[in-house]
Amino acid sequence: MAFKIPKTTTPQEVAARLNSGEKLNMLDVREPEEWAAGHVAGSKHIPLGQLSERLHELDPSQETIVICRSGNRSGLACELLSEKGFNVVNMTGGLNAWTDKLV
Repeated sequence: MAFKIPKTTTPQEVAARLNSGEKLNMLDVREPEEWAAGHVAGSKHIPLGQLSERLHELDPSQETIVICRSGNRSGLACELLSEKGFNVVNMTGGLNAWTDKLV
């Protein structure tokens, strides 16, 4: 499997879009304890290991920004989802590079 991510965005671009009032579909694929420590408001949580079984919870017709800690797991999730026909964008740098507020 070649590691290819169709589209990417930065944490700063995502924060700017959210702060301008845009409604974004965001998927956080980190582990439950990472999610509990803080996440982007409005994001959906599905750990990477559960993604294949929970595809039905996502809308393939909507752009989904995928988030993790550093951008690696979200990249894997993007590849998996892209192969299933989902419109996904990887947030490069992940929450390590996030400078806006978390909940």
